[in-house]
Amino acid sequence: MSKIHEYYSFVDTVSKPIGRLLLAQVFLILGYRKVIYYYETIGWMESMGISGSFLPLVIVVEIFGGLGLILGWKTRVWAILLCGYCFLTAVLFHTNFLDPMQQISFMKNIALSGGLLYVYAHGAGIFSLDNRNTKIS
Repeated sequence: MSKIHEYYSFVDTVSKPIGRLLLAQVFLILGYRKVIYYYETIGWMESMGISGSFLPLVIVVEIFGGLGLILGWKTRVWAILLCGYCFLTAVLFHTNFLDPMQQISFMKNIALSGGLLYVYAHGAGIFSLDNRNTKIS
């Protein structure tokens, strides 16, 4: 194998778990904050016209989805669920484009959706529970 192919193989192997970790930390932190500020979050959701009864589901998806991405467990399932969640969040909560923070939040959620689609398309990589029986060559 040529040096360039070895380098590419190394980068491919290492970038997938790092990318999963970088994506997942957003969901873990936001899920944790929703637990800490539970009633405030319910109030904000209801002020946006979304029932606060969805908050427990949101917390479960964010925390378990984040952990699933980090561990590489059911990676494609979590990636597509979180992708849909990010897209819905952008559309339901961040469409006041007159507010620059809402524009940023909208673009962040759409970008996260794109990154999660990439994870869905390419899988978890070798350092994951999904591929725990795969030998490193």
